[in-house]
Amino acid sequence: MKFIGKLFLWLLIALLLVVLAFYFLLQTRWGAREVSGWISSNSQYHIVFDAMDHRFSSPSHILLKNVTFGRDGKPATLVAKTVDIGLSSRQLTDPLHADTITLQDGTLNLSPSAAPFPFEADTLQLSNMAFNSPETSWNLSAQRVTGGVSPWVPEAGNVLGKQAQIQMSAGSMTLNDLPATNVLVQGNIDNGVVTLSTLGADIARGSLTGNAKRNADGSWLVDSLRLTDIRMQSDKSLADFFAPLTTVPSLTIGSLEVTDARLQGPDWAIADLDLSLRDLTLSNGGWNSDGGRLSMNADEFIYGSLHLIDPIFNAAFSPQGVVLRQFTSRWEGGMVRTSGNWLRNGNALVLDDTAIAGLEYTLPENWKKLWMDPLPAWLQSVTLSKFTASRNLVIDIDPAFPWQITSLDGYGDNLQVAKNGIWGVWSGNAALNAAAATFNRVDVRRPSLKLAANGSTVNITELSAFTEKGIIEASGAVSQQPQRQTAINLNGRGVPLDILQQWGWPVLPIGGDGNFQLRASGSVQANAPLKPTVNAQLHAVNMSKQEVTQTMSNGEVSMVQPVVPAPTEAAPAPVSAPAQ
Repeated sequence: MKFIGKLFLWLLIALLLVVLAFYFLLQTRWGAREVSGWISSNSQYHIVFDAMDHRFSSPSHILLKNVTFGRDGKPATLVAKTVDIGLSSRQLTDPLHADTITLQDGTLNLSPSAAPFPFEADTLQLSNMAFNSPETSWNLSAQRVTGGVSPWVPEAGNVLGKQAQIQMSAGSMTLNDLPATNVLVQGNIDNGVVTLSTLGADIARGSLTGNAKRNADGSWLVDSLRLTDIRMQSDKSLADFFAPLTTVPSLTIGSLEVTDARLQGPDWAIADLDLSLRDLTLSNGGWNSDGGRLSMNADEFIYGSLHLIDPIFNAAFSPQGVVLRQFTSRWEGGMVRTSGNWLRNGNALVLDDTAIAGLEYTLPENWKKLWMDPLPAWLQSVTLSKFTASRNLVIDIDPAFPWQITSLDGYGDNLQVAKNGIWGVWSGNAALNAAAATFNRVDVRRPSLKLAANGSTVNITELSAFTEKGIIEASGAVSQQPQRQTAINLNGRGVPLDILQQWGWPVLPIGGDGNFQLRASGSVQANAPLKPTVNAQLHAVNMSKQEVTQTMSNGEVSMVQPVVPAPTEAAPAPVSAPAQ
């Protein structure tokens, strides 16, 4: 029995010596190489570490140095200078579940194609790590990340697990090409639902704070978000800049506050923007709200040729549409003010009171094309319940027919200027007058216009202007049908007869001042020439009583020769020589 006891003791001592030898060998480069090689050869993973360190001062911790971990033939999932594994009694029943795992000074790839971690921990701690997720919907890159995930139960395609508490900070981060620094994130993950209870960052020389939740279907609920002193330049157009808002299934904004922001793109800019948005949901290319509101103002807003100074916008949202409580802005040296409603039913904009005053506006070169372009689907009708204009200067620099109207005043009632997505004058009444105007280098004074429109016709009930020496008066009608059949009666009294030549009529064979009557009709269509459709008759008489009558058919003129009146006094009879 003594021999058996001694044998057992020697075997135990030998086993202990082997364990000690193995223990010390593992802490050498040779041991680390052999262990990592054995794991790589007998699993689908590839792991390399330089050394393993264990200290009796911290007996429950194993330290791996210069670790690289990943799937065979794939980029590394983890590269870390140090991996500290904290063990517990749970290793007896679940060897791959650690108490804590600390990753320090390395990179963690969150790509779905990266190798899933075969181990887990009650707590994953990060110290000075980097994150990359190039193949996910969140194009994320973060540096100097410190924080923790508890518990940490990673899965394939989900490095952080299905349920965990998260608390992390990053020195710098880029999310979907948007850079940020000093980032702080606190929240939790629950079966695909990501709740960010605390979110803070320095972004675009300003700051961002708030909280939000991302549901499993990819929709977002932003409970509160505040942006302060943002200074951002983008290479994207305004539509592309906001395009990411339309890529998510749904975005619900509880509260959004923007203070003193400056944003700029290739053809747009917003200076010193203050914005407050409440209770709005964006989804499926549209929006819905029940009691939401929007208030915003800025020093400047530039979009293409549109340049607004000190714009102010206040609106309230409802299931029926938008109540536009206030819109005011300085524009082109003048002021624009309006209020009204946008109605979801029919996508109709009804402006209760619109005033334009003091403008000095030169129409863009393509204004005729813009006038004919269809409106977006959300704006199919525009009605001005009350419209007033005062002291405006409007200029068109089209070299084919330039014109300018000075000190333009006007008013309108129930004036529908867009219908079925097309600009026009579809119904209502309007009156316009000005101090002076120039039409293709012909100066006139006190031009005035009155019109009344209905579903079939735009009736010009009064059109008049004083020329240098006389007066021009006209009336006419324009059909609302696609052919735009137009008829006009134009009379001039005591006016220079060459005025018609400046407006497109062929040169008259008589000149000077006089009277004329012109009756003309034609089809005014955007994509077809006018001249071949014009039929007209002109009668003119000058101060010398010379008359001319011309008829135009399909744009070509046939002329009746001018009539030269007989002298008012008879000529003296010739004197005969006396008879011899």
